[in-house]
Amino acid sequence: MTFLSILCALLIEQLKPLRADNPIYAEIKSLAMRMETWFNAGHASHGRMGWFLMLAMLMVPTAAIYWVLSYYKLTFVAFAWNILIVYLTLGFRHYSHYFTSIQLALSAGDEAAARTLLAEWTKQDTVGMEVSEISRIAVEKALITTHRNVFGVFFWFLMPIGPAGAVMYRVAEYLARAWNEPEHMRNEAFGQFAERAFYWIDWIPVRLTAVAFAVVGNFEDAIYAWRNFAHRWQNEAIGIILTAGGGAMGVRLGTPAETAARVLVTPDMAVDDSDSESDILPGEEPGARALQSTVGLVWRALLLWMLLLLLMSGAVWLG
Repeated sequence: MTFLSILCALLIEQLKPLRADNPIYAEIKSLAMRMETWFNAGHASHGRMGWFLMLAMLMVPTAAIYWVLSYYKLTFVAFAWNILIVYLTLGFRHYSHYFTSIQLALSAGDEAAARTLLAEWTKQDTVGMEVSEISRIAVEKALITTHRNVFGVFFWFLMPIGPAGAVMYRVAEYLARAWNEPEHMRNEAFGQFAERAFYWIDWIPVRLTAVAFAVVGNFEDAIYAWRNFAHRWQNEAIGIILTAGGGAMGVRLGTPAETAARVLVTPDMAVDDSDSESDILPGEEPGARALQSTVGLVWRALLLWMLLLLLMSGAVWLG
């Protein structure tokens, strides 16, 4: 039933994508803001209390409904409930229109339109960006978004807590951003627990996604980049996704704000200028073609996940 639930949710989302600004997400965002208002008194322990309470408010009803339906053997209704939860927690098509539009704009040579679309998507200044920079940021955003909105959800949905796991992952990911990234929340103790909790919740999924990218792409380059450069990102999870994904496609990813593009030279390191290229991530500078490569990589990784899930489901049915 797990495989069919995910498959049906994916098919429904392809036909009727759930908008990122839908009322359900808006209510969850509003609840997160109220939690921050109620609990934020400047201490990390308050953030921990707010985090657990919000997760419990959303996970307990989700799990209770599923378990009640399963207990009374209402198989079809439980199946429909699984599909609904996966559909609500997936985000495969939430922002794909931005990526597709940027790809079309670059293919048509309309750099101005690509910059405008990228600015709307990433909420950053794109004035004067070259094609390589536009492409790089779009590819990075697509890989990270796909992991957090698709593959991470898959992993936790497969856990024994079922649909409650998918809800936990998406809400924890949102709280890690909402309680740390806004200007007024940066360096606040309140969001520290949410950020750390999501790090551990995402620890296994992020590595499985990287392995999937490596398997369906250039395996050697993906593993090499992952092992030698991922830890140089301030955010380890992002470093793993971008190095493995970039290596799998043969493109060099990494934002200027991070330290992964080059090795940080310390006073006790002897550097040979003739070998300085070894300090640079492998691959070419991303261009418009990298966006097409990203689409192929993501779809192949998705098919790999679905194939493995089908094999596991078959083994359970036959066993």
